[in-house]
Amino acid sequence: MLGRSALASASATAASLVVVVLAVAGCKVQVPSAAQASAGTTGAVQAGTSGVTREGSLVVEPGAGFSSVYNLIDGAKRSIDVTMYEFSDTTAEHDLAAAAKRGVHVHVILDRRERSENSAAYSYFGSHAVKVTWSSAKYRYTHQKTLVVDGSEAVIMTANLTSRYYTTSRDFLVVDTNRADVAAITAVFNADFTHTAVRPGDGSDLAWSPTDSQGKLLGLINGATSSLRIYSEEMGDTTVENALIRAAKRGVDVQVCGENESGEYDSAYSRLARAGIRISYYNSPTGFYIHGKVIEADYGTARAKVFIGSENFSTTSLNDNRELGLIISSHAAMSAIAGTFASDFRNGQLWS
Repeated sequence: MLGRSALASASATAASLVVVVLAVAGCKVQVPSAAQASAGTTGAVQAGTSGVTREGSLVVEPGAGFSSVYNLIDGAKRSIDVTMYEFSDTTAEHDLAAAAKRGVHVHVILDRRERSENSAAYSYFGSHAVKVTWSSAKYRYTHQKTLVVDGSEAVIMTANLTSRYYTTSRDFLVVDTNRADVAAITAVFNADFTHTAVRPGDGSDLAWSPTDSQGKLLGLINGATSSLRIYSEEMGDTTVENALIRAAKRGVDVQVCGENESGEYDSAYSRLARAGIRISYYNSPTGFYIHGKVIEADYGTARAKVFIGSENFSTTSLNDNRELGLIISSHAAMSAIAGTFASDFRNGQLWS
C-alpha cells in the first residue's frame, strides 16, 4: 500500500510542498500545507458536509472535533488503554499524562513501523508515568485505533490521533459501551501489550484483523440486497472488489467514495465501473481526504447494517495487520453516515 507525505523543497518557499510516495501500512498519510496548518478549520472541508457531527454513538469528522476523546480521558477513574497506529496529538498526550499523574493506570501500544511519527509520543509517555510499548512484530502493522476507559467504554475509530489531519480528513468514531465488546477489546489489548498470542473474541459486534474481518466484510457485501455505500481510502483487495462487482451484477446499487491520488486506483476503479458501480473520488494531496472505512448495507430497510473501523480494502489490512472495526445496526448512526456520504459523493469527482 502506498501513502503520501509532503516534504519541503529546498528551493521552494516554506509553504511549498513536494509530494513523495512512501510505503506504509494500510493507511495513507496526508500532510497539510503550512497554510492549512495555520488556518484552523476555516475552509477545511472543501467537499461540504451534511451538517451532522454527532448522532448517538457516532462522531463524524471533520467537524465534531476530538473533544469526545479528550473528555473520556479526562474522566477516567481507573484505567485507560490506547492502541494507535499514529499518535501525534499533544492535547491527548498531555491528558493521558495527567491521568497517569492522578493515579489512573494508562497503557499505550504504538505501531513499531511508524516510529518516525510515534517516537515523540513514545518518549513523552515514557517520561510521564504512562506505560508504553511498541507493537508486536507478529503483525505487519498495528493499524488499530481504539481507546478503552475504565473497562466500560471504548472508542473505535477510523482516525489516528494525529491532530494535523483533523480539519481535513473524513473520519468516524464510534463510542461503544456494549459489555461484551469492551471485554473483548480489553482482552486483546492485554495480550497485545505483552506480545502474547491471542484469538480475539468478537463480542457482539466486532471484526478483527487478521482473524475474521475479511469474512465479515464479505458477509456484509454478499448479503446486501438493495444498496451498498462504501467509504474506502484504498482499493487493493481483489476478493472484496469481486464481491462488490457480484453485488452490482445482481442488482444492488453500489456507490464508492474514496481516494485516488496520482491515479493509484485507476485500474480498480475502471474494473468496478464496468460492472455498473458508481464512483466518486478525491485526489488532493493536502485538501479534503477520505480516510474513513465504512460499508453501509441496505440503508432504509429492516436489514440495514454498517461497518465502521480501521480496516482498508487491502490484503495487508485484512490478513496481516492488527485491525479493529464493528458492525452495527444503529439507525441514528446509519442516518448520519447516509447524509454525509451523499454530500461527499456529490462533491467528489465522478469516475467516468
